[in-house]
Amino acid sequence: MGYAHYVLADGREAGYGVPDVCNVDGCDEKIDRGLAYLCGEVGDGGEHGCGRYFCYAHLSYVVARDGLFVDPPDQLCSACVAAWDAAGHERRPDGCLGSGGPTRGAVPS
Repeated sequence: MGYAHYVLADGREAGYGVPDVCNVDGCDEKIDRGLAYLCGEVGDGGEHGCGRYFCYAHLSYVVARDGLFVDPPDQLCSACVAAWDAAGHERRPDGCLGSGGPTRGAVPS
């Protein structure tokens, strides 16, 4: 199986060959349904993500002190970051690296 196009368990098409737009209402940034734009760590979002797709301006990278998110950090949308914080998970001082996608610098150590 390649990652250009595949079907998730819930029937949604995914992969870097599947065009989409950012899933934030009002944002029309063109993206694809590849892992680079996914909220969470797997197609359904995993334990902390929602499984929707967002442009780099609407994703944040989260690194936790408790080891749940490690380098490379998971990317989450703002709603999932808020849920992460509301659940009482502690973040490292550099824990939320902000938006900007993978080209905005390395994870501070």
